[in-house]
Amino acid sequence: MKNSDSQSQNINQNSENIKPAPTPIRCLSGASISGVLAFALYFLTSAIATAFANTPLSTNNMFAIKISIAVRTLVVGISALGTGIFSLVTLGLIALAIQLTLKKTTS
Repeated sequence: MKNSDSQSQNINQNSENIKPAPTPIRCLSGASISGVLAFALYFLTSAIATAFANTPLSTNNMFAIKISIAVRTLVVGISALGTGIFSLVTLGLIALAIQLTLKKTTS
């Protein structure tokens, strides 16, 4: 009884581990999604940076100024990092789609 249960679990695990092969269409659809997110994050980053640049700090306390500068830098940096990551993912997926297309045409 235990042997048949373990065999059925192995079959279920094997069927769950099977992943479909990448196709150029899937790569390009993923690239378009990540490209849209990259553009959105780019505009968000520029809006945040512009808002921070146009908003002066309203305190004379040096400690508060240093903390606010650090927080502003962190917020813009994380937003720019997200933009860069999504841009690189877009380029990688486009390159993979080109590679798969060339591989398919040569074989």
